[in-house]
Amino acid sequence: MSTTAVIRPAELADLPAITDIYNEAILTSTATFDTEPKTLDDRRQSFQAHGERHPILVAELSGRVVGWACLTPWSDRRAYDETAETSFYVQSESRGHGIGRQLKLAIIADARRLGFHSLIARVAEGSGESLHINESVGFTRVGVLREVGKKFGQRLGVHLLQLFLE
Repeated sequence: MSTTAVIRPAELADLPAITDIYNEAILTSTATFDTEPKTLDDRRQSFQAHGERHPILVAELSGRVVGWACLTPWSDRRAYDETAETSFYVQSESRGHGIGRQLKLAIIADARRLGFHSLIARVAEGSGESLHINESVGFTRVGVLREVGKKFGQRLGVHLLQLFLE
């Protein structure tokens, strides 16, 4: 069952919800390889490092932020300026309703508008839902980095996916 969320640019007032959603992912999933919860100040620094070229979007249901997505630089080396990494996170109780897909489509639309050529997604082993969402919007698997992270006592590989925006 799909639920239509309001997708909009993130604001500073959204940081507590963004932080809570991210910390839930840190503590309960392999959606991020961070292992320690982040503080509001940590997330504020991350938020301020983004900006117009690398936006953060939020998904709202009934006025409550239930997910977020962003573009981040793939590398700080200038030659990579037309490539960005995409990330998205949805609060556990709101998963399975199409919100992750809506966020992914919205961040891809922003990337097109901003003139990016290529998008990258990294998805940990065992994150079948994330792989499905990425592939359903056009990302293709380009490789696997084997056993590059360790979380919850397991060595995990990471699928690399890519989307060209031409």
